[in-house]
Amino acid sequence: MRPTFVSEPVRVRVPATSANLGPGFDALGLALALYDDVSARTTAGGCRVEVTGQGAGELPTGDDHLVVRAMRAGFDALGGQPPGLAVECVNRIPQARGLGSSSAAIVAGIQLARGLVEDGMRRLDDAAALRLAAELEGHPDNVAPCLLGGFTIAWTESGGPARAVRLPVAPQVRATVFVPEERGLTATARAALPATVPHVDAARNAGRAALLVHALTTDPALLFEATEDRLHQHYRAAGMPGTAARLAQLRAAGVPAVVSGAGPSILVLSSGEEKFEAGMGWTAQRLPIDVAGARVDGGRLGHAERGPVAAGRKS
Repeated sequence: MRPTFVSEPVRVRVPATSANLGPGFDALGLALALYDDVSARTTAGGCRVEVTGQGAGELPTGDDHLVVRAMRAGFDALGGQPPGLAVECVNRIPQARGLGSSSAAIVAGIQLARGLVEDGMRRLDDAAALRLAAELEGHPDNVAPCLLGGFTIAWTESGGPARAVRLPVAPQVRATVFVPEERGLTATARAALPATVPHVDAARNAGRAALLVHALTTDPALLFEATEDRLHQHYRAAGMPGTAARLAQLRAAGVPAVVSGAGPSILVLSSGEEKFEAGMGWTAQRLPIDVAGARVDGGRLGHAERGPVAAGRKS
């Protein structure tokens, strides 16, 4: 059955995210309180996108914009496309810095599609929204915290859909992001990874990833040990030497620092009120943990009280 579209605009707020968190490669993610705000309405025809803030003057302004592409995928899943679209993006998440700007665009687009369709949440529930977002992004580690908020563990069933659970973060955990002037590309960072890794490194990373779940949820005093990585960060170091040098400096000082996503930004997870100097060529910003995830204005698809979109016990 073709969908019925609402006449009023729909507004979505989506958080920045940091994936991997050191040893949790392609699985762990954290939502941060830095937001893109996106609004959309249906029109009689055509497609127009206005962008202000990050990416203004650089990002596409029509159907090839990532938000619109995600909206189109969402509308297809919901049963049909509207005649036209007008989209406005107010972007605060830095582009191509490892803070989930593409995941935010994808999640925003899917949520806008759900919000613009009568009964969109029932037609495309949260599990289906996560599945679609992961298909568009290619992996679920960023889209899961963007959609759900907080600290997430995401995985993909063998030959099946992406799933995720959300866990509560210990209240004393603090996040600081170091953002460099230069940009990075996820595809380039992934190309630097070897096809195989030593068994001893894989085993050590598995232990550290398990410890990180405990550190983030229960005992932040273990964050430094828990954020050690041997699976991906050092393989990518040659492609972002500034990030590698700053990361080594921070960890030599005992700071629980990791590459944020594919980089080149750095995420510091701490358990106190420490303040960190950015250094030349970097900006530093202390950010609360976002616990709500993607939010749609007007209460259509509120997420504050939702449980995880995976089988098993609720967080």
